[in-house]
Amino acid sequence: MPHRIIAVEPGSIADQLGLRVGDGLVSVNGKKVIDWIDYQAFTSEEQIDLVIERDGEETEYSLEKDDWEPLGLTFDSHLMSGIRECVNKCIFCFVDQLPACARDSLRVKDDDWRLSLMTGSFVTLTNVSDAELQRIVDRHASPLYVSVHATDMKLRAHMLGTERGALLMKQLNRLKAGSIEFHAQAVLCPGVNDGPQLEKTIADLMALYPACQSLALVPVGLTDHREGLCGLRKYTRDEARAVLDAAEKWQKRSLKKYGTRFVFPSDEFYLAAKRPIPPDEFYEDYAQIENGVGMMRQLETELEDAYGEADLDGAKPGRLLVPTGMDIAPFMKGLMRRFPVPGVEIEIVPIENRFFGPSVTVTGLLTGSDLVRGLAGKDADKVLVTECMLRDQEDVFLDDMTFDEVQEKVGIPFVKVGRRGDELLEAMMNRD
Repeated sequence: MPHRIIAVEPGSIADQLGLRVGDGLVSVNGKKVIDWIDYQAFTSEEQIDLVIERDGEETEYSLEKDDWEPLGLTFDSHLMSGIRECVNKCIFCFVDQLPACARDSLRVKDDDWRLSLMTGSFVTLTNVSDAELQRIVDRHASPLYVSVHATDMKLRAHMLGTERGALLMKQLNRLKAGSIEFHAQAVLCPGVNDGPQLEKTIADLMALYPACQSLALVPVGLTDHREGLCGLRKYTRDEARAVLDAAEKWQKRSLKKYGTRFVFPSDEFYLAAKRPIPPDEFYEDYAQIENGVGMMRQLETELEDAYGEADLDGAKPGRLLVPTGMDIAPFMKGLMRRFPVPGVEIEIVPIENRFFGPSVTVTGLLTGSDLVRGLAGKDADKVLVTECMLRDQEDVFLDDMTFDEVQEKVGIPFVKVGRRGDELLEAMMNRD
């Protein structure tokens, strides 16, 4: 079916051609357009032949343009096709651990390599056929973000709950041969894919460098809603330290051989192990920051830089509350002591997660109902709420409570704060 056009940018090439809202894109240079990836690739050329459908009739348009100059079209679907859903039954799947009251949209399991390319989300590649893998190579879709978990293919198939999980190393070698780069992650489960299995995973992926650019190690996330699911548990302090020790051993090898540490444990492992967060240079280019790797160190570094340049005399006196997850609260309290703002009293408020359960201790998974409960009876001029608690580009928490609704129930004005250290300092200075 033609891809329906819902907007034409004024003054664009498409506008000059006379294309309209409601027209349908049939093909580009004689090729069927599967999705946005194809559209971007095909329309990047200088010589373009479009077939457009209008009122049941097809018209061909030929044009010349600059390389990569956009046509100015918007379609009725962001990807120009449906989201590709997950076919796995992972033993650690977070969606399977949602409480019964969670909204339906949270239960959608996507596993789409196109979103991986566009947004940095991780995919397993179990729903990618050989033909689709070739399309990834043909479209130069790089870098991707791949959930590996284990390079023992029998173990990976078990963890993902599908035999297609055992195809990964062939797929990764095909990507390497096609000059596709990717970042990898391993969600580690105690006694399952750590220990010798983790050593094998690091070694196998490091052998794929530079196609495999980095490997993040992330501890399994467990909620209190695991009835009937695989018996998993959180990492103990000693087990977390063993993971960090193994990573450090391989980091030294990789640094000597490739000039990069390659394998990076997430902040959660350092917190669980009760070890200091490494210095800024340890994280190199922060390639896996969205995976919680170096997020705390980057925040501190940015805050320190901003603090050194700030005019603190411009701060407005007042009392502020900063709600956080349980894990990061001591770290945040340390930052507030280290970077005080004259006349501003700041209280870090650790909030227990009741929506997912107390075993979930990260800030980004706190919900509106958690904030209402955790801030009850508190008094302040403002509450600083990090945007990582909110749905992307929306003022809605994970439990569907809105920003304004939670603010009204708490009874204190809320201020949404960006993730950077300079944005945090600006909010701490309490200026309107």
